[in-house]
Amino acid sequence: MSVIQAGHEGRVDGGGGSPRLQQRAQPPHSSSSGSSRSKDPRYQQQRHYGGSMLKQPSQNEPADAVRRALDFKSQGTQCYKDKKYREAIGKYHRALLEIKGLCRVLGEPDASSKTPSPLLPTISKSTTLTDEQKGAMENAELECYNSLAACLLQMELVNYERVKEYCLKVLHKEGKNFKALYRSGVAYYHLGDFQKALYYLKESHKQEPSDTNVIRYIQLTEMKILRNAQREKKEAT
Repeated sequence: MSVIQAGHEGRVDGGGGSPRLQQRAQPPHSSSSGSSRSKDPRYQQQRHYGGSMLKQPSQNEPADAVRRALDFKSQGTQCYKDKKYREAIGKYHRALLEIKGLCRVLGEPDASSKTPSPLLPTISKSTTLTDEQKGAMENAELECYNSLAACLLQMELVNYERVKEYCLKVLHKEGKNFKALYRSGVAYYHLGDFQKALYYLKESHKQEPSDTNVIRYIQLTEMKILRNAQREKKEAT
């Protein structure tokens, strides 16, 4: 699996400086155009993150959004290889924001709130992207979530709830994804839900029977379940 919520980032506008300062720098007769711009629905769709304005892709640039998403994903993969996990997380989030922005332009604005996977059900309705581009975006979305989970597992303080969330997003669309199954099992184990942990670990074991990490976690999980059963039996007597 590749290896990424957390908050979502996207393409940052190239213009620098404070919006307030930029407004003051405009000629006196530009106020009306600025006012009309603020009423433009496309302008109202902009999102603010980290002090920068994030703009949704326009109708005529879906191919550019695809390219940006894939570029951010590739940058994230390189950061992960370099063990720059926080930077990798940021890149994967940027890739996902490009995907979600494209989803809103090509489909329903609230598609991300209707399914665990915001892109896949919507983008298929579009005739703007080629089949190759659709496939690339679908794969990129799953790889980003898988990679985000992997990055989080490398952190000093692991957010296992978030790891679980990302992995389940992948499994919702690709139920036999080995890395998502394994990492879901690991997350559930550390969250103390050993029955679910054992289920996902055994499912991953079916995909990779010789994987030593899976085998080790299955053994640890079965030991936890056995000890809990022994303790409950002792408390009942």
